[in-house]
Amino acid sequence: MNILIGHNAQGKTNILEAISILALTKSHRGGSEANLIRRGEKKAILKGRVKMGRILNDLEIQMIEGSKKIQVNSDKVLRLADYISYLNIIIFTPDDLELIKGSPSVRRNFLNIELSQLSKTYLNTYNEYNKILKTRNEYLKLLFTSNIADKSYLDILTDTLIEKAIVIYQERQKFVEAINKNLGDVFFDITGDKNLKMVYETSISFSSFDRDTIKNTMHAIYQKNYLKELNYKMTLYGPHRDDFSFYLSDTDLKSFGSQGQQRIAVLSIKLAEISIFEQVCHTKPILLLDDIFSELDLTKRKKLLQYINNDIQSIITTTDLKNIQKKFLSDANIYVVEDGNISRK
Repeated sequence: MNILIGHNAQGKTNILEAISILALTKSHRGGSEANLIRRGEKKAILKGRVKMGRILNDLEIQMIEGSKKIQVNSDKVLRLADYISYLNIIIFTPDDLELIKGSPSVRRNFLNIELSQLSKTYLNTYNEYNKILKTRNEYLKLLFTSNIADKSYLDILTDTLIEKAIVIYQERQKFVEAINKNLGDVFFDITGDKNLKMVYETSISFSSFDRDTIKNTMHAIYQKNYLKELNYKMTLYGPHRDDFSFYLSDTDLKSFGSQGQQRIAVLSIKLAEISIFEQVCHTKPILLLDDIFSELDLTKRKKLLQYINNDIQSIITTTDLKNIQKKFLSDANIYVVEDGNISRK
């Protein structure tokens, strides 16, 4: 356990952000990558040494005014899918309440980030899907405005889009099922409440997630709604319109959960992922926890620390060491962050 202590606005979160960028090549905060470069400078450089078992890898990311250069052990990496697996992270920040309270795009982004770390196939397929989706939307606009555009090309794009969508649907469904195997137990361990679950809500209703069912159902939807999509000039159905919800027993946490329940639910989701990373990647991820104690009572803090104080590397930020019990502090590395500088306590 590694604890970063310091007052607000001293740079604690920046350290977690740097680690997340080194893992994902982009910030968990979103926003423009130009903001990651110091004002007045032309580029930013991140370097990190990652040890997995006996293997050491030196990772480096250079951000240069709109472009990005990625290296592993001084060798340039051209494809994102060939880089992502070198450093796996699970990050929790106060902004993650948006995972329940925010828009569907926030929840889809979460799914995409986690699955991209777990599966190169998913990451490549998702990127290919988005390229085809963009082309299909542009061609729908052309069909709407032109009498000479050929609908048969749209059919080819639709078939290709469906092939990619099948992989995305199946991977997302498997991930949600895997989360639910652990989610209820994690939430119970921290709160004593049972029956938290994550529900996958697709924009198309499938009777099952086998390949033929998804393929045939999507074909029927696109044929039935051709004129509707033509009028809207965009693709209205597919995994880019997915969402998911959280239920505590039969209560929708977005509509009826307290902020405390929502916060612990999101934290439980992140913790439930640990065993998935272990099974798929054969290693535990790094756990990055930003200011998690500020709104938890003493009992929940204690249960949370007991849960994460195992053989997993965790980096936790806090403004006050009183938030953490002494028995956990004795085995932790403690660092003071002040005005952008970090020192060992």
